[in-house]
Amino acid sequence: MTPRFGTQPRNHQTTKYVLDKVVCSWFRAFAVSCLSSLLLSTAAAAQDSHLLVITGVGGDDEHTQQFHKWATAMIDAAKKKDGLSDDNIIYLSEKPELDAARIKGKSTRENVQKAFADLAARARPNDAVVIVLLGHGSFDGGRAAFNLPGVDLTPSDYAALLGKLATQRVAFINTSSSSGAFLPTVAGPGRVVVTATKTGGERNETRFPEFFVEAFSDDAADRDRNGRVSIAEAFDYAKTKVAKAYEQEGHILTEHAALDEGPAGTGLAAQLFLAAPQNALKVDTSDPAMKALVDERDTIEREIAALKLMKPSMDAAKYDAQMEKLLTDLALKTKAIRDRQAKKEDHQ
Repeated sequence: MTPRFGTQPRNHQTTKYVLDKVVCSWFRAFAVSCLSSLLLSTAAAAQDSHLLVITGVGGDDEHTQQFHKWATAMIDAAKKKDGLSDDNIIYLSEKPELDAARIKGKSTRENVQKAFADLAARARPNDAVVIVLLGHGSFDGGRAAFNLPGVDLTPSDYAALLGKLATQRVAFINTSSSSGAFLPTVAGPGRVVVTATKTGGERNETRFPEFFVEAFSDDAADRDRNGRVSIAEAFDYAKTKVAKAYEQEGHILTEHAALDEGPAGTGLAAQLFLAAPQNALKVDTSDPAMKALVDERDTIEREIAALKLMKPSMDAAKYDAQMEKLLTDLALKTKAIRDRQAKKEDHQ
């Protein structure tokens, strides 16, 4: 009988060559897997979130109250739905007396600058920082402004302040009229910029902030059903709602919201939330079955994060198919967690 493996030196060399290739391929795959896991676990361990909300000059009591209502609604969503700590929230207002317990100071130029300095000192690398401006904006054809009590900060001023957060993942959201004039100046790598208008010339009062804030409390905005609303999801939700509102009222659309993710277009907006992902689902993991579900969900989220890292080197159709499956698995797992939690609460 002919032996399965030959004994000639040439066959030994061929076999050794094949085995070497297999071992090298396996080692490379193992090394990449370990590196990806290390990067992801390090990011998760270090990640925290910070929210800065600034309301500007109202001009009249109606607008002042409206801006305050939106600010508190966003803060409530960050705290109650996403689990963000009070220590990680800064709220500056034209009128601090509206809510002395929440508002940390008047939204003057100096206090805004101090808030950014405090964030830069507090936030660690890879932390998420979300900055939201709610108020009136202006543009005279050359100079744009978000109207603060006293002296305004220019787009260049905000760009310099954002530069203090170079190692963080930042979302800068200006919901005012003419806010599009900020885009060319404040956009940058590792930074999401959202504006209610695409240019400074769109000067009419905007509807965008109403719906952008609403998104964080509306489950309909959570398109991937992962239990959280990202900046990208809130943007899409608000932009769609604005267009429908104008259409229903029979008015011509006078505001076109814009979203910029920097020169690389990394998809960062889909990965930024009002609170870090680990704070989002508040369930009782003392129940072994619930803990198993949460662990399985966390595993799926890590797989999604790892797949996103591989996107540039993957076939587009293959990436879309794998991402669709993972998002479906995530939605089903999240539903199972919510159903179990609801059943437990019903029996209490």
